[in-house]
Amino acid sequence: MSNLLYLILPALGGYTVTSLYLLKNPHILHKKKRTAFHCRHISHRGGCGERIESTMEAFTHAVEQGTGMLELDCHLTHDGHVVVSHDENLLRQTGHDVTISSLNLQDLPLYKERLEVTFYAGRYSSGADRKFTLLEDLFRKFPEMPVNIEIKENNDLLIEKVSDLVRCFGREDITVWATVNSGIMRKCRRMNPSMPYSFSMSRGLLLLLLFYSGLLPFVPLGESFLQFYLPRIINRTFIPEKHILRKRPLIFLLEKLTMRKSLFKHLAARGIQVHLFVCNEDQDIEAAFGVGATGVMSDYPTLLSNYLCRQRSQD
Repeated sequence: MSNLLYLILPALGGYTVTSLYLLKNPHILHKKKRTAFHCRHISHRGGCGERIESTMEAFTHAVEQGTGMLELDCHLTHDGHVVVSHDENLLRQTGHDVTISSLNLQDLPLYKERLEVTFYAGRYSSGADRKFTLLEDLFRKFPEMPVNIEIKENNDLLIEKVSDLVRCFGREDITVWATVNSGIMRKCRRMNPSMPYSFSMSRGLLLLLLFYSGLLPFVPLGESFLQFYLPRIINRTFIPEKHILRKRPLIFLLEKLTMRKSLFKHLAARGIQVHLFVCNEDQDIEAAFGVGATGVMSDYPTLLSNYLCRQRSQD
């Protein structure tokens, strides 16, 4: 047994030292990713705290406030149009218990006059524009603006049409595939492999496993973006539907396990951007950048712009 320990302990020590060294110096094994854009300011649902979410008015306002990326979700109407909307069922957004896929484009109802901000309970947004936006209209109006598109439905036709629009407008390098579902992500990548993509949920869990096991520095990563909750907002500005996420000890553990500055620095050094969301107060924005986020996603583009402006003036 003692002879075996003489072999195992030096090997384990060597592995640990090598892993830590490569974690801080990933360029030795990996070529740094070069995405076409780098953004610190991301507007969640187009900046849904200041205008009604996902409307053209919201997107326009966010761009005017200096956002570096628009985040959105897409669904398909019954007559085949790609509509920008977070929900497939429109009850929360419009008060009508109908689905986008059951309606033709011309029959979509208007958004409510006042809409609660999902990630800031008790706060509401409003605006003059209450119409749903077509993805192609957004691409047409903002041809050079990076866009993060989350695909929530396992819908081959939706993925195909989104990909076709991205190709049609020649914006493969500034449009990001995003989804929590690994199966959907595989379909997105097969449909348009030239677009950068983010970590799915299972890939994110694998990333953490690789990090804590020391294997991460040795493993190639295809993703260009990691997007994750800032855990401190849960149960404070965002009340999750899942009961398990309402347990404070779990959130505390989640923060300790996921908000690892050494992990985020390693990813950034490999050219993988880290976006934390949804930061709707200065203290949350500061916390996100403090743990190594390269970008912050907010419902309040003006708030985030003002924060970044103040930071630049202090540097």
